[in-house]
Amino acid sequence: MGVKHYIIRRLLLLIPIFFIVSLITFVVVRVVPADPLILWVGPHATAEQINRARIELGLDKPLYEQYYRYIVGIFHGNLGISFITHRPVSTDIMTFLPASLELVTTAMIIGLVVGLPLGVISAKRKDKIEDHSSRLMAIGGVSLPTFWIGMLLQLLFFKYIGILPVCGRLSWAVKVSYPITHITGFYLIDSLITGNWVAFQDAAAHTILPALTLALYPIGLVVRMTRTCMLEVLGEDYIRAARAYGIPEKVVTYTYALKNAITPSLTTLVLSFGYSLTGAFLVELIFNWPGLGWYASKATIGMDYTAIVGVTLLITLFYVLANLVVDVIQAYLDPRIVLK
Repeated sequence: MGVKHYIIRRLLLLIPIFFIVSLITFVVVRVVPADPLILWVGPHATAEQINRARIELGLDKPLYEQYYRYIVGIFHGNLGISFITHRPVSTDIMTFLPASLELVTTAMIIGLVVGLPLGVISAKRKDKIEDHSSRLMAIGGVSLPTFWIGMLLQLLFFKYIGILPVCGRLSWAVKVSYPITHITGFYLIDSLITGNWVAFQDAAAHTILPALTLALYPIGLVVRMTRTCMLEVLGEDYIRAARAYGIPEKVVTYTYALKNAITPSLTTLVLSFGYSLTGAFLVELIFNWPGLGWYASKATIGMDYTAIVGVTLLITLFYVLANLVVDVIQAYLDPRIVLK
């Protein structure tokens, strides 16, 4: 089967997956004893106003009819109206998603740049102090609570050292004096494109702590996976033969061994992208980062049904696409893998 046919078949599987996820989420959020109409009409609304809003939003219909109308709306690009913001959920998602993607992408880059060399060093220095230190860091990265790490970094770098901002994407002074022209929604990219260096430096400084907090988990995964694969590859016959021919150790390690050991690490990193997108919820709350996690947290607290289902479907889409990307990358890097 060709790559194009494989991708098309996997994308078609999104349809039943979306149906199942949307149905489960749609039913679960509606069995919770809460009335989101209070958010829509306000806490001081009369019973008549609440009933009018219920009819206007279609909440007076049976649950199966509400779900049918919601599914039909999805195929027309309509994810419903948020009870909190009174705006289309699709508009809200497009507003908050770039901030989350910028944060998660930065965290993934940190995870790759830091985790890969540490994994190689850990394998090369097996059972030495470097190996024990890397393994300890990896275990801590995947085990320690994200919210605890985030607050610890805030205390260390903001309160005690005072070199990094504690929250937000930009400081108020920069927002007023050096506003960023929104092109992609990624502050780092938009400020670079427009040559707004003051805003770029400020945005980069605000990104460091939340991105580092979010990156600790993928760093731990990449270190452990790279170490395991490198130990296995370094014991292969062709590695011993390369050393016997007098090929420099750096070439053997980074050209021959790492090339064959990097595929599982990249696979793990891509799969952790979807996990990090959901894990960013707590990080965004702690650092007051106005992203999708912040939006979803507010929707969950306020029982904003349409926003919760919309965000869930988006996360599902990212998970499915991440798995698809992993399969294609594996087939590209390893010719022995056949896409079926």
